[in-house]
Amino acid sequence: MTENKCLAEKLRAGQTIVSAWASLPSPIFSDLFLRGGYKAITLDLQHGLLTTAEARDSIKEVINGGGHAVARICVDDFKNASWLLDVGAEVIIAPMINSVDDAKKLVEFCKYPPLGARSYGAVGATMATGVSMDDYFAAADEKTLAIAMIETPEAYEALEDILAVDGLDGIFVGPADLSLTVSGGKRVEPVSDASLAMQKDIAEKTRAAGKIAGIYCVSKGHLQHSKAAGYQFMTFGTDSTLFINAAAEAASSLD
Repeated sequence: MTENKCLAEKLRAGQTIVSAWASLPSPIFSDLFLRGGYKAITLDLQHGLLTTAEARDSIKEVINGGGHAVARICVDDFKNASWLLDVGAEVIIAPMINSVDDAKKLVEFCKYPPLGARSYGAVGATMATGVSMDDYFAAADEKTLAIAMIETPEAYEALEDILAVDGLDGIFVGPADLSLTVSGGKRVEPVSDASLAMQKDIAEKTRAAGKIAGIYCVSKGHLQHSKAAGYQFMTFGTDSTLFINAAAEAASSLD
């Protein structure tokens, strides 16, 4: 994590970052995203097909390509939050953070004492970046981010308390699950008027708390709406979807 490769610093300075979303099990997709112009890649270990070993190799690929590696862990998989940071991820996104206790658990595994209880030994991160272990340790709590996903009515109701957790750097909205859970499982409408209003409220409260607001964007229009609503970190462009759409377009020309 050199000065010019710190995503946390860029976000805290007010920059807007759009990350690709990688779900397929090969580092080559991270490389292709970087070649296409993305500067940040989010690796989806929750719903994606990546193993932890493939995530490790993808993180190394992103670092070597001059990009920022972000990882979404599985639900309650906090031990791998520490490990992914150890191998070079700059940001951990944790799904289904519904309470203050959940947020504190995330911080515990992402931050060194006294903020948390992360264990010393980021061998992969230091090897990949060339930073010494001591220098990494001294700056890690500031240069890595613990981000809680807000995607249930419980999380929405507890948002301000969650944002007040010391060591939590921001939130990331999962608009599909948020609309699904708010509707009692009746519908997935990430860009309905009600969903967009809720997303705007979350961004405003997050920014008011001095923390980073992030969101998964489902379309270009949603991306623009999210930016206008105050989101700084947005993901848009999933490898599997992009490949399927490109393949369908190419195949249609064969008829």
